[in-house]
Amino acid sequence: MFTGLIEATGTVLSLTPSAGATRIVVSAPKLASRLKTGDSISVSGVCLTALDITHTQFAADLAAETIARTTLSKLRPGSVVNLELPTPSGSPLGGHVVQGHVDGTATLLGIDPIHPDARETTDWRMRFALSSELTKYVVMQGSITVEGISLTVASVLGDVVSIAVIPHTYAVTSLHTLAPGSLLNIEVDVLGKYAEKKEAAGHFELTESYLLANGY
Repeated sequence: MFTGLIEATGTVLSLTPSAGATRIVVSAPKLASRLKTGDSISVSGVCLTALDITHTQFAADLAAETIARTTLSKLRPGSVVNLELPTPSGSPLGGHVVQGHVDGTATLLGIDPIHPDARETTDWRMRFALSSELTKYVVMQGSITVEGISLTVASVLGDVVSIAVIPHTYAVTSLHTLAPGSLLNIEVDVLGKYAEKKEAAGHFELTESYLLANGY
């Protein structure tokens, strides 16, 4: 499990399609030395298995489902990705419950400074278009994962979701590298999906005992 608090950014070194899985290689000098073969790592919100690790980089294989559902196969050498290692059991949950299981992609409409004359210290407003299949799980002031980042929803108007981004998040993640039209990996709050399933089966109450029984 992840929390959506990005530990470092990495840079895509290569993306190599094959008859089987597509191999991605990521430069990650701040995190690679902490990995061992088979470890999970979140790459821009996608849970991958680290392989061929050195002190400065790692590789991972992208399955067909990952290619179909996420943006990773569309990255190019030089693309910046957000990285997070799994949260150890018992650690504080700083963001929210993030599985690294991307639900789909959204299209960035804009990410604009609130105070254009103070770009180093301003907060930012990010807007993206999301399918109705996913917007039903998005609520104002609720949590959402965008490119692996745990963020809080500011508003939902039709299929347009707005997010308030603080200066620190904008500066230390891949967000400052994105332009309108970029595709974003989106993972909605899994608790909303559990609630929908339980409500379909009958009365459901999101109690503390339910959360504990399901590992939250």
